[in-house]
Amino acid sequence: MKIDPDSKIDLSAQIAKAIRDGIIAGSLPVDERLPSEAELADQFDVSRPTVREALKRLAAQSLIRTQRGATGGAFVNRLRFEDAYGQHVTTSTLLLSMNSVSFQTACEARYALERACAPLSAQRRTADHLATMRAETHRQAQPGLSDEAFCASDVAFHRALVDAAGNPVLSYQLAGAVEAMQPLMNMITFTARNRETIVQIHTDIADAVAANNATAADALLCKLAEYTETLAQSVFAKRDAQKAGTVPQS
Repeated sequence: MKIDPDSKIDLSAQIAKAIRDGIIAGSLPVDERLPSEAELADQFDVSRPTVREALKRLAAQSLIRTQRGATGGAFVNRLRFEDAYGQHVTTSTLLLSMNSVSFQTACEARYALERACAPLSAQRRTADHLATMRAETHRQAQPGLSDEAFCASDVAFHRALVDAAGNPVLSYQLAGAVEAMQPLMNMITFTARNRETIVQIHTDIADAVAANNATAADALLCKLAEYTETLAQSVFAKRDAQKAGTVPQS
């Protein structure tokens, strides 16, 4: 493992990358104890605080864990898909909010990915997945539910639908689509949406998955995508009209 002291890249970032590359390559296997801070400082010819910062970066990515005591130190972690969900969602949210991605593009991507899960979800769903979907549709139908709570329930419903596919790789990949894209979509469309319409589509999706009917589930996701895009178009049209001064501000 080497670093370039003349590089403009921060030394701690270089050390973290070198160790991460070793983990990915397999030269640092799971549960392997890393050299001590002093040993790493000598190896990379840097100060111990620089090494400590590099280890903090790796810990933040769940690539290593630290243990105290005589047999303690930093160890290579066994990274699980679930452990990486949060980071993936955060990254997806930042990408969507900081880049010029149109609503239509985000909507198209999200539902294309979710529809890919429909056949597997209809085939593999468990009683727990169905119970979660039913519970969330019931929650969404409650009068007085805040927009924030409705959005959280919306995400939970689709999270259960995706997880019902029983494929951790798909669940990880769609974490960004469901838990990052969907809240942003809700922020745009909540003023125009009809909750009863969404609840009915969600109920029908749960029924289709319960009946192992992948075709129906796919068609309903297409219907929900079309409804979402229609809502967005109406919101954007109203905003454009308000900017032009053709309609009063609400």
